[in-house]
Order: sequence, then structure tokens, then C-alpha cells
Amino acid sequence: MSRIQCPRCLRPQTHCLCPLIPSLDSRTRVLLLQHPSEVNHALNTARLAALGLKNSELIVGEVFEDLPALLNQPGYQARLLFPGEEAQLLQGYAENDQPLLLVVPDGTWRKARKMLHLNPLLAALPRVTLVDGGVSRYRLRKAPGPGALSTVEAIVQALQTLEAPTKFEALLKPFEALIEGQIAAMGEETYQKNHGG
Repeated sequence: MSRIQCPRCLRPQTHCLCPLIPSLDSRTRVLLLQHPSEVNHALNTARLAALGLKNSELIVGEVFEDLPALLNQPGYQARLLFPGEEAQLLQGYAENDQPLLLVVPDGTWRKARKMLHLNPLLAALPRVTLVDGGVSRYRLRKAPGPGALSTVEAIVQALQTLEAPTKFEALLKPFEALIEGQIAAMGEETYQKNHGG
């Protein structure tokens, strides 16, 4: 028998995160492009980010037919949040800056690169990247190195950089509860053995 799911956060109803999900305004528009393999991932952090940000949209797929319309949002300049040699470090908005449409691919690095490969329009966007040194709170997945953040953490860091002094940390509340829940479910001993240190 399958557990009843919350239709909004997609968690089992007994572990629904909706009470923890904020409803935040942002100047920046966030467009999350989620690889289909991430949808049923236990820690679907892109969905948490999309639910918590009013000015955001989450689209699942590998090839995005309506990309031209998605990227040409009046009043926004599209930027791809993805590292690369040409990537510019994100900085706070100046007074008259047009806000960004921040395009965030959600998937493993390999899948995100594949999405760029399959969507030349995406790959052609000017890239922005986060200042190094973000430490992930994501204690369950071995990140490839410092600065490798989960999707929701990267979005929080990006928005706090762009829109300082506005804070977006409330977006991390459901994410942290999710991780605590996962650790509790696997048992402290297993956690320490696999992820402690």
C-alpha cells in the first residue's frame, strides 16, 4: 500500500513540509529546469525552492520546446546559473539594474550538462556563478567538493547576493527538516558511519 502523498510538496502526508515552506517575494525571477530523474528524488530541493518563491517557475524535462518564450520574459535579463570559464561572479543589483531571470538547471552535473547540450539556447545564455566558499548543509550526498551546493542552497545564496540585504534563508527551513528527517529515518549510527566525520 502506498503512502498518501501531499499533492503540493510531494512528501508523504505524515512528513508534509508545507507548514515550513515560506512564500517569499524576490526581484529576481527564478526559472528551474528540472531533469526528470530528480522529480522523485527524496530530497527534491528544486521543488522546495519553487514552492517557496512567488516569482519562480519549475519545469520538468530534458528538451524544452518553449524555451524562447520562457527566456524572453519582459523586464528581465536571462542568466544561466552554471559554472564555466566565461561565467561572471554574481553581484548585488545596482539601483537601476534590470532584474535577472535566473535559469537554474536541476540535476546531477552530468545531467545538467546534458540539458545544456540538448538545449542550445540554454547553453548560449550568459553564465553567472556563485562566490566560492559556500558550505553545503546537504550532509547526505557526498558533494564533489566545496562550493557544490544543493539546488535550493545555490538559489538562496544567489538571491542573497543579488538582493542584499534581503534574506532568503527561510527557504532552507523545509530542506533542513527534510535532512533531519532522513537522518532520523536512517538512524544516527548509520549516518555517522556513512556521513559523519
